[in-house]
Amino acid sequence: MGNQGLEQLRKEVEAINLKMIDLINERGQLVQEIGRVKETQGINKYDPVREREMLNIIKEYNEGPFDNSTIEHLFKEIFKAALELQQDDHRKALLVSRKKKPENTIIEIKGEQLGDGKAHFVFGPCSVESYDQVAEVARAVKGKGLNLLRGGAYKPRTSPYDFQGLGLEGLKILKQIAVEFDLAVISEIVTPADIEKAVDYIDVIQIGARNMQNFELLKAAGAIQKPVLLKRGLAATIEEFINAAEYIMSQGNGQIILCERGIRTYERATRNTLDITAVPILKQETHLPVFVDVTHSTGRRDLLLPAAKAALAIGADGVMAEVHPDPAVALSDSAQQMNLKQFDQFYEELSAMQGIRL
Repeated sequence: MGNQGLEQLRKEVEAINLKMIDLINERGQLVQEIGRVKETQGINKYDPVREREMLNIIKEYNEGPFDNSTIEHLFKEIFKAALELQQDDHRKALLVSRKKKPENTIIEIKGEQLGDGKAHFVFGPCSVESYDQVAEVARAVKGKGLNLLRGGAYKPRTSPYDFQGLGLEGLKILKQIAVEFDLAVISEIVTPADIEKAVDYIDVIQIGARNMQNFELLKAAGAIQKPVLLKRGLAATIEEFINAAEYIMSQGNGQIILCERGIRTYERATRNTLDITAVPILKQETHLPVFVDVTHSTGRRDLLLPAAKAALAIGADGVMAEVHPDPAVALSDSAQQMNLKQFDQFYEELSAMQGIRL
């Protein structure tokens, strides 16, 4: 067969390719429509019995040259792609996504507008230990013109024998501090039952890393109209993190702040590994404000400042860090909290960064 005959065969193959793409896309449109009908009827989109019936018919019709195993493999890939096409209709509609809402979500807390392009800060002790301890930190925070204070009243700890927080008494201390120093307070809530009590005492509900996929807690937080600071799980992918936020927003609460706090890897030099590139990814994929917790991501006082600079430089909306009057006697995470003098130096250096408006 000469070159002319070869070219003719190639043209025939190309023509079939074009017919196949038309048929595949036509099939895809039909599958999408089937998916929409199933959704309205509450039917599961994946039907393994129906898939097996179709494969059996296709194999009976097959006359070669491909053997049945090859044909089955090819059509399984087509079926898989079709199912993903149906699921994409739902994924594209995520309430937290940029596709759903192109503009940034701005969350106003105590006069600060998180997500407005300026740098914002949350400081405070790891745990609420006493009124005097929190008041001393609050005085330092307010003295810098800041408005957001964190403090743990409920502390999920790795060991059951470690300090678990003061609970409701800690929330009451935070409320007293908020009133006296005119601050907004942020604290972690660990069970859905505590959310209703917490709303009377704190301004922002924090959902910690260990509870990022506590779906009942996420739904409970979504049912109230109060800002939620959601931390990324210890080993959560960004997709899982975004879907956790979707749980909250799907219940009607769109006031969500995402917080990157490091993930668990093989590295032992830091407490966790700060996934700094998560910040621009989250900013591109969602319309929500993104903070970085430099304390829990590094676990080292000497790394807090460079990590904070990196967070702001890469586009984070804010930084969270822990401050304690005397970290050496702190009941939790003593090695990673700044004392008040270190806090002064930390904030002074961040303020001096060029191009950062504090």
